[in-house]
Amino acid sequence: MINIPNERNRNKTAIFVFEGDSYKMIDQATIDRIMNAAQIVDVVSEFVTLRKRGVNYIGLCPFHDEKTPSFSVSPSKQICKCFSCGKGGNVVHFIMEHEQLNYYEALKFLAKKYNIEIQEKELTAEQIQARSTRESMFVVNNFARDYFADILKNHPNGKSIGLAYFRQRGFRDDTIAKFQLGYSIDARSGLANEALKKGFKKEFLVKTGLCYEADNGDIHDRFWSRVIFPVHTLSGKVVAFGGRTLNTENKRIAKYVNSPESEIYTKSNELYGIFFAKQAIVKADNCFLVEGYTDVISMHQAGVENVVSSSGTALTTGQIRLIHRFTDNITVLYDGDMAGIRASLRGIDMLLEEGMNVKVVLLPDGEDPDSFARKQNATSFQEYIQQNEKDFIRFKTSLLIDEAGEDPIKKAELIADIVKSISVIPEAIIRSVYIKETSQLLHISENILVAEVTKLKREELSKNRRILKREEAKEKEQQEEKSSSPRTSYIPTEGQEGQEFYKFERLIIQTIVRYGNHAICNIVNSEGEEESISVIEYIINDLRQDELEFYNPLHRTLLEESKRFIIEGHQGEISRFFLTHPNPEISRLAADLVSDKYQLSKYHTKSQTITTDEERLDELVPTLLINFKNALVLTEIKHSLQALQKPEIIRDPEKCNSLMEHYLELKQIQSVMAKKLGDRVIIPPSI
Repeated sequence: MINIPNERNRNKTAIFVFEGDSYKMIDQATIDRIMNAAQIVDVVSEFVTLRKRGVNYIGLCPFHDEKTPSFSVSPSKQICKCFSCGKGGNVVHFIMEHEQLNYYEALKFLAKKYNIEIQEKELTAEQIQARSTRESMFVVNNFARDYFADILKNHPNGKSIGLAYFRQRGFRDDTIAKFQLGYSIDARSGLANEALKKGFKKEFLVKTGLCYEADNGDIHDRFWSRVIFPVHTLSGKVVAFGGRTLNTENKRIAKYVNSPESEIYTKSNELYGIFFAKQAIVKADNCFLVEGYTDVISMHQAGVENVVSSSGTALTTGQIRLIHRFTDNITVLYDGDMAGIRASLRGIDMLLEEGMNVKVVLLPDGEDPDSFARKQNATSFQEYIQQNEKDFIRFKTSLLIDEAGEDPIKKAELIADIVKSISVIPEAIIRSVYIKETSQLLHISENILVAEVTKLKREELSKNRRILKREEAKEKEQQEEKSSSPRTSYIPTEGQEGQEFYKFERLIIQTIVRYGNHAICNIVNSEGEEESISVIEYIINDLRQDELEFYNPLHRTLLEESKRFIIEGHQGEISRFFLTHPNPEISRLAADLVSDKYQLSKYHTKSQTITTDEERLDELVPTLLINFKNALVLTEIKHSLQALQKPEIIRDPEKCNSLMEHYLELKQIQSVMAKKLGDRVIIPPSI
């Protein structure tokens, strides 16, 4: 993706991207319409369960693992921000990060959501560039999905074998279409040959796992002669496939074959059916967890849509956290297979550890979620759940107590197993409730259970401390190695934000983004008229007088763009100008700079008058600039002293004298700065 000035209006910016065999363009006017229509709370809430807190909303961050919400969404500023991992931005940045899209694709995603028509203009052939690997893999997967679906509906074998199988399972045509089910013919290279004929590259057919390469260089289909289940991401993109064989006689053929992991597919982070279930999960504030593809589909068809599947694999932490974005409550559905239930108990402990409220339902003998759902409607299914669900601890106790019988050793093992499950629960109150219930069920002293849980918690804490100490020791060693390496210049490179002047540079940029077009003072011009000076003009003139510039390239770009804002006479808040800027780096930085981790409570605003930064710009901006310059001087003094201690400088009187003169000059400047600063101290926030 590139930004190119629009020929008709140099002051406007357009977004250009490679599409098919040419470049496509979205002009700034369309971008503005998309940004105005896209409400960030509306968009984010499709992927994260948000709760109102003050004027903002909070939820669990979708970009890293957490149990306590730190992801904040501001409807007034139209930005989001995680104050733990730091990710966030405006609505386009959120979609870019969450869906792994580029800027252009994220705009199209939002335009489609809000029914905004995008008029795209093709550019010349000279500007064509290759698609990225990830984009190409998704395109190949889309082709395969359509190919398999077409075979199912129109190919003689697809209709007589694949479609017949799905109808035998009781799936209606609308359900088959909804889940985009398909069929792959009994030909080793049917998909491969069709894809190559359509111009798709062999490289991406192999990378997606749709095909594999033989020793002789030929490629063959992975899913041939199977019914196909596409696996969708949270946003509905096809990320992988599952294929089921209908040949039950040949025991050497695997019943299910799944896409291997790739650059776009990590099995442990995906759940089958999550795209179709997410809204129903939020509405019901509960998620049903089942094992297979057909379990999910049959329950949807029965009217129970808040259901996902781990696709026959052991439940992972990534999958649990995906569910946790939408609800705290999960109900696990089991058939009567006791061996399978015992094997999955560890997964239930993981659910408890992640703070989920877990219920368990045992289906009637001989039934699995697929077969049971086909005999029910949504009402009767929910009635059965309500009558038969148990909390996990009670279920696990009743399951294992029969095995233990009167054997004291086995009973002790059972108690230890239950205690281990309780100990992983993060909430102390919930742990206490479960301890009390377990004490009554197993007829054992509550104090003994408390002591055992406490012992396990201490062991876990001790283990975590040992891991933390090892990590800290490793980090300290790396820092020592870094600090021992020679330095040639005090000018910061990317990643040297720890420099004091770098902090003040960022604070100055933050002030520009928030208040850049606000007046800071008035002056009398050459014609004797009084005119106001904006924050931007004040900062630019002040830096120019001392021949200084910002060291961070992005900060320099943002300062130049702020000049353009003033020169072109843009109206409205400058923060909006930067938040909707077509350069994603600038708009992302702006979103970060306008984010506030804390809000002042109503109690404080009622009891006293609070002076805001906006009201004291005449004091704040000059002080920030002096702090910036002072930090620069102090840094230069430090490096001058280091240079004076080098043997090669000491042996060269001319260089030594020159450096000494420079050092003394800097000390004089620093003395002047100190007088200007006086007792005023501005401590940079965590930015």
